[in-house]
Amino acid sequence: MKITSFEATTLNIPEDDPLANMPEEEGRTRPVVILRLRTDNGIEGIGLTFYGGKMTGSLRKAVDELAELTIGEDPMRIEHITRKLRLAAGDSAGPGGIFMLAISAIDIALWDIKGKALDQPLWKLLGGHRDRVPTYASGSLRRGLTDNQAQRAAQILVQKGFTEMKTQMALPGNPTVAEEVRRVRVVREAIGPDIKLMCDINQRWRPEQAIDIGSRIADVGLFWLEDVTAHDDYAGLARVTAALSTPIAGGEYVWGIVPFRHMIEARSVDIVMVDIVRVGGVTQWMKVAGMAEAFNLPIVSHVMPEILVHVVAAAPNGLTVEYMPWMLALYEETPAIENGMLVLPNKPGLGLKFDEKAVAAFRAG
Repeated sequence: MKITSFEATTLNIPEDDPLANMPEEEGRTRPVVILRLRTDNGIEGIGLTFYGGKMTGSLRKAVDELAELTIGEDPMRIEHITRKLRLAAGDSAGPGGIFMLAISAIDIALWDIKGKALDQPLWKLLGGHRDRVPTYASGSLRRGLTDNQAQRAAQILVQKGFTEMKTQMALPGNPTVAEEVRRVRVVREAIGPDIKLMCDINQRWRPEQAIDIGSRIADVGLFWLEDVTAHDDYAGLARVTAALSTPIAGGEYVWGIVPFRHMIEARSVDIVMVDIVRVGGVTQWMKVAGMAEAFNLPIVSHVMPEILVHVVAAAPNGLTVEYMPWMLALYEETPAIENGMLVLPNKPGLGLKFDEKAVAAFRAG
């Protein structure tokens, strides 16, 4: 089997909130690049990447240029192909930025091809640890909401059956500590004591702020505090992690696998969070999962639940899947949620198929 052709397309995906109808900004869209890799026996593997922002045109070009280098290759030799792409870039275009985002789309598509060729879903190819995984609602309880909106959104998520959900602190403007503390208590009061509640800071606090505010809300019982300070301040993160009883999650902003070694060795986080397009695709995501397991740390995903459900389910230390619905409208069908758990598909590969009407509607001009 050989790769014979590819097609990359730039789309603008609406960043709506179908879970609780609380969009961060009406009409806001996220540019993404989708990829189709095709083989000589009729198999098509799909991949996706984003974070290009205003440089999405450059990202699309990078996907095209790297995908061109896969023509004629055996898609089952994934490590061989990704090594070839790294060497072609002079081994100097990484480990972060546009190169990593582009190679991730190719890696994901290659794994989709492999699963289809072997007639196995990806989660089974990667280990098949379990056939359903916990998931948490994300993207509804944003920091820009009023207290009443946040309470209403949280209650809607509970009514929809979510047993885990994530809110945000580091509120807009220049909030006082009391205002920060009030917001997270408002959400907890709305959902009761039994729902697992995560809280994302998006790198907006200094370590001393995180320790101060985190200690004041210890009784809220957060499942984790996420990205409390700059992602590469491993020493600062370690100070926060050591000072608080609440688990600290981080890693979504990290590029490639090597920084995770530094983060884990520094004991910077209690929970390792990996973004699949920043880390380099499925192959690299699983390598970080193994690294985290060796240090007795759980691993969690960042966005794209339709793809990341496979890797979290495959990893023995997989904890939960972020249910961020940005990309779900791209597909004809995505994994179902039952009793707060994502059910793994049994279709081969990713188990996903692009909805061609959606692709046409979202196509960038």
